[in-house]
Parts: sequence; C-alpha cells; structure tokens
Amino acid sequence: MGRCAPQTLYFPKRRCCPLAICHIPIKIIQRSKGKSAVAAAAYRSGTKLTNEWDGLTHDYTHKGGVVHAEIMLPSHAPPEFADRSTLWNSVEQIEKSRDSQLAREVEVALPRELTREQQLALIRAYVKDNFVAAGMCADFALHDKGDGNPHAHILLTIRPLKESGEWGAKCRKVYDLDEHGQRIPDGKGGWKNYREDTTDWNDKGKAEVWRAAWADYTNQALEAAGRPERIDHRSYKRQGVEQIPTVHMGVAATRMERRGLATEKGNLNRQIAADNKLLKELKARITRLYNWSKAEAEKSPGKESTVAQLWQARQEMNRPVSRTGKVRALQESAALFSFLQTNGITSMQQLYEKIADMNSRYYSLRGEIVAAERRIAVLNEKAEMWAQYRKYHPIRKQLDRVNPDKQQLFRERHSRELILYDAADRFLKGLKELKPKEWKSEIASLTAEKNSKYTEMRAMREEIKAAEQLKKTAERLAREQNPQTHEPER
Repeated sequence: MGRCAPQTLYFPKRRCCPLAICHIPIKIIQRSKGKSAVAAAAYRSGTKLTNEWDGLTHDYTHKGGVVHAEIMLPSHAPPEFADRSTLWNSVEQIEKSRDSQLAREVEVALPRELTREQQLALIRAYVKDNFVAAGMCADFALHDKGDGNPHAHILLTIRPLKESGEWGAKCRKVYDLDEHGQRIPDGKGGWKNYREDTTDWNDKGKAEVWRAAWADYTNQALEAAGRPERIDHRSYKRQGVEQIPTVHMGVAATRMERRGLATEKGNLNRQIAADNKLLKELKARITRLYNWSKAEAEKSPGKESTVAQLWQARQEMNRPVSRTGKVRALQESAALFSFLQTNGITSMQQLYEKIADMNSRYYSLRGEIVAAERRIAVLNEKAEMWAQYRKYHPIRKQLDRVNPDKQQLFRERHSRELILYDAADRFLKGLKELKPKEWKSEIASLTAEKNSKYTEMRAMREEIKAAEQLKKTAERLAREQNPQTHEPER
C-alpha cells in the first residue's frame, strides 16, 4: 500500500485486517532552500510553467507517471486561480522576501487496492474537506509509474485569501494588555506586542490532524470497496514498535535507483529493510516460544513436564526394544538435547526461564540498535549540513570581494549556492557546538556497536532454532501419548 510498512494485527471476534503504518510527509516549499512554488507545481503536474518572479522556465512535460492533476479552490478564490500558472505566480509575486515560505506539500500513498476512480474520489474528498474548506487553494497530482507505488502530491497555499479574493496577511500584530485591558508601554515610546498567525495552519498539531484524517478517509474508502486492509497514521514509536526508519532518498538518488544504479542512500535503505526483517522475524519466533513455555510451566505441578518426558525418551534411546519411530525422530534431534544439557535445563520452569531470558535479551538488543540508528541519523544530518556549508562557503566569501555595484548581479547568478549556504549556516548556528570530527568518530563508533549487536541477534537464531525443535518434538510427543485429545492440524 504505497510507502506503508505492512504489519498484520488480529482483532477478536472479527476477521483479521492487514494494518499498515503510513508515510505521510508534510513539508514547506521555501525560497531559502532554493525552491519555488512554480517549479514545484510544474514538476508535480508534469507541465511547463514560467516563474515570473525570477524568469526561470520549468519544463516537465516529458515527466512520466503523472496520471491526473487538478486544482481545487475555496468559493471566494479568484476564478483565474483555476489556471496553474496564474495561481502559483500570484503566490510568488505576493511573497517578497528571500526566505519566504511559498507553499505546503502533503504527500500521501494511495491504496493499490482501489481503482483509479476510487483513488480520485478519495483524494478529492480528503482535499476538499481538510484544506479547501479551511480556505486553502489546493493543487494535487496523482503519480503512478506502475511500480506498485501510486501516490499523490498536494500543494497548498500558505497565505490566506480575503473574502474579496485578495491575498491576506500571514500574521498580525497583537498588543499585550494589562488587567484593565490597556496597552502596556515598552519603555521605548511604543507598546509591548507580539506577532500572531492569522490562521492555525502552521500549528504543530495540524500535521497530526491531517495525518489522522487521511487514515480515516482511506480506511472508509477501503471499507466501502469491500477491502479488509487498513492503515494507521501513527509512527512505529507511538505504536510501541521499535522499527528503524528508512532515510529520505531525495530526487537525485531516486532517479539513479530507477535507472538501476545503486546509490549510497539506496544501499542504506536496503540494509535497513533487511535489518527490520530480521528484527521482525526474531520477535515473532521468540514470542511464540515465550508464550508456549510460559503456558507449559504454569500447568498443574502433578502433571509430568514436557522436559521430563523428553529426557525420559532420550534415556530410552539406548534400549533396543524402544527403538520406535518416535525414538528415531528424537535421536535425529541431537541439537535439542545439547541445548537442554548446555543450559542445565531439567524442568519446564527452567526452560521457561531460559526463554524468558532470551526474550529479554532480544528486546534489550533491539532497543540499543534502534537508539543507535536514531542517533546516527541526527549526526548524519549535522555532518551533511557541515559539508554543505564548506562546499558553498567559498562562493559566499567571493561575494564579499565583489564590488558593491556588481553584488546584485553576482547574487542573481549564484542565488542557489548562496541560499544553500545560508540554510547550512543557520542550521549550524543553531547548534551549541561544531565538532565535525567528533560527529564522524561517533558515527563510526555507533555503526560498529550497532553491527556488533546485529551479530549477537543473528547468533540468537541457533538458540531459537533449537528451542523451536524442542517445542515441535514436545508437541509431537503429546499428540502421540494422547491422540484422542488432539485434533489434526489444519
């Protein structure tokens, strides 16, 4: 289901529903990062648009995979905004600053289980009720290259529209008032005040609302289509799932991967996928063993334990009269008894304690691995911004040496490099300390530590395999000794 990681849960008294955790990124299109709303709209819709603010033309008419593009407007928006070029050039012209926020983008994965018409109905309903109804202009595009990853890009205006159809202010000045409702002097001839957004679209909680709404609308569409699949907008962490998140590929790396060229980020994501598969596999296997051993250990004290029965059968191996098919099967499972003997297990309680210890060790290792991965992600971002700063710093220094009357021309020619430099500079200034060498060293140390933990994880497979063989053999013994109490396996 798009970029959703499948995780099947089972609900009592109803059929099971495949549940997926959805990837719903929300980001801002900013000039300070070298982006433009016109370029973003052209790329998403697969069209050719000219940005009147900087004169650049963006031609994506040869871009594949764009199966539908549509603009939805609130009732008070100018009718001419139904034209993509008019809408986004109006946004570009009203924003005067070099670090203006131009648009918001919400990307959603579309359920493959729905038809194209159902997908369109879903996205229209979601956009209309959650964004257009709030006063935003929305420009959405459906992308599907037939690779099993249909999705939609939703570009939204950030500046509100007045009822007259003119652009309104993003924020307003609000004066502090005393207990009598009077303005408070600031001691400088003015009044104490603060800036307040004119809408709640930038509130931190809005992203959660929009993600939850997408999950609700999608699940309703799936139910209406008679499909059992469901999605969950919550992160793995919030659901209590210690899943390692993949890294964002970016446009360049994605293009290379689609051409069959391996990239560093692509290789990293493939490794993360393999690691997550290992974590999930071991968790499922050890949980089954834990539940079984606990149930066996809690049986009545007077009942002969499964482990005792196994040891008794083992001792009977040396008696020729007892060489039945059952004993031969046990004889072929020497690793089973080696596991019991090595760990000094002679009772079901001891076996349960051993498996409980394995279970605790698994969760401890998994927690350490996930913590290391998350710390590595933070350090990698710092390292990347440091590299970006160093890459474009010479151009920034060159600007200082340019004659004042030619600086504007230099800025225009190197606007992208200067914007990327400024972004890296602001990011690094927000850090308490700049220690790139220490970041690199810590990344190497954490990576080695993480790999060591994975080695321990893989080593657990042998113990788990032996315990699983023990469980299988014990269950076979129980069936052979009490055939009337066991129904044939389905």
